[in-house]
Amino acid sequence: MNLQFFSFANIAENIVMWLLGFSSVVSLSLILERYFYLKKISKESVRTLEAIEKGLATSRLEVLDDVAKSPDSILSRACLYATKHIEESGEQGLQEVFNTYTITVRPKLERSLSYLGSIGSNAPYVGLLGTVLGIMKTFHDMSQASSDAGQKVVMAGISFSLVATAAGLSVAIPSVYFFNYFHKKVQSILDALSALSELSIAYAKKRGRKNEIKV
Repeated sequence: MNLQFFSFANIAENIVMWLLGFSSVVSLSLILERYFYLKKISKESVRTLEAIEKGLATSRLEVLDDVAKSPDSILSRACLYATKHIEESGEQGLQEVFNTYTITVRPKLERSLSYLGSIGSNAPYVGLLGTVLGIMKTFHDMSQASSDAGQKVVMAGISFSLVATAAGLSVAIPSVYFFNYFHKKVQSILDALSALSELSIAYAKKRGRKNEIKV
């Protein structure tokens, strides 16, 4: 039974290393895909917030129309939907329009982040498992080796086993870092949408007061 278990440990150790290698490839592909996707949207959100800030500083709420005319993006589409809704229904239901739009956009922004977070949180434990299995195999091999070769078997086995821990950390550290980085980017984009929502409501109220005066 013990021999079968140690044979399994030897196989499992190799499986762990292959799993970590596969996880590193998946993690890298997710990082690159999310980086280029969010980078463009993040730049657009910064420009939108700057336009909103200038509009508020000059009391020019019509900046919403200018943002809606910008190249097609998540934020410009939000402005376009808002201006159309204001033209048709005014302030009524405008907040719900933004809430619905945010709900539909959030999954696109957060796509694959849960996988990246899972890889980052579990990779160290997978690496530790590989190290434990490797050390178990090392001591088993030491018991089967001669006294002269025992020390060499232990040193070689432990050094190889620690590679699994190093591999696990190498996968986990960048995964966790970029998970937090992307989460911050997503939050900044959602903050820009929230700012657009508040500005749109103010814009709708201003138009409503103008219409009342004309009447």
